[in-house]
Amino acid sequence: MEPITQMIIYFLIGIFAGFMSGMFGIGGGSVRIPLLYVAGLPLLSAFGINLLVIPFSSLTGAVSHRKNIDLKIAQYVIIGGIIGSLAGAFLTGLIPTLVLVIIFVIVSIITVFGIHFDRIFPGIAQKINPGPKDFIGGALLLNFLAIMRGGSGGSLFPPFLRMMKLNIRKAIATSLFATIFTAIVGAIVFWYRGDIVLLPALTVIVGSVIGARIGSLISLRTKHIWLEIGLSILITILALIVLIKAMR
Repeated sequence: MEPITQMIIYFLIGIFAGFMSGMFGIGGGSVRIPLLYVAGLPLLSAFGINLLVIPFSSLTGAVSHRKNIDLKIAQYVIIGGIIGSLAGAFLTGLIPTLVLVIIFVIVSIITVFGIHFDRIFPGIAQKINPGPKDFIGGALLLNFLAIMRGGSGGSLFPPFLRMMKLNIRKAIATSLFATIFTAIVGAIVFWYRGDIVLLPALTVIVGSVIGARIGSLISLRTKHIWLEIGLSILITILALIVLIKAMR
């Protein structure tokens, strides 16, 4: 494939992933990693580029969603998320690709259940009374799992925050804000290890920032239920793409 063609593909991947990030409050890894992997990048390079891109796309989305950010809860998510990012990032390079793919699929399934937790288990949902330790511990565990498949926790934070009784708009906004910080920590580890290819990363960053701005503006005008349904469908499809690619 010609270099120019590759750069165009990376740019379009950036726009699409950024759009989904701004639309649904995810870090974009659930979209970006499968597409970069299918486009021919090694899985660890796709992980590293995704983590480098997330702070830029999440910042763009967070600015658009700033009125809905819960700063009190965000600080707990950031603390737990950073600890989980560091632990998971150091372990990622030691784990075989197929195992990482399996983790990706399992985490995606958990994510979909989390989005609709209050509907599937209404009795349990009503008993949840979250405190700081719950947010820190939950973010730590989720980011530890997410970073091992190249994410910042962004695809898990919205459903987790929904379970913790935030409405979908606050969950999206708070997730975008938190992933700015959790992704930076993971990106540093991947950069130091040499997993990030600079030119594709810069191309994806530009596309992601543009897409995140567009997605955020549309998200603010979209009904809650459609945001939840759209996020569920998106994560499921992309998990299947990664699994099929890995099994070939």
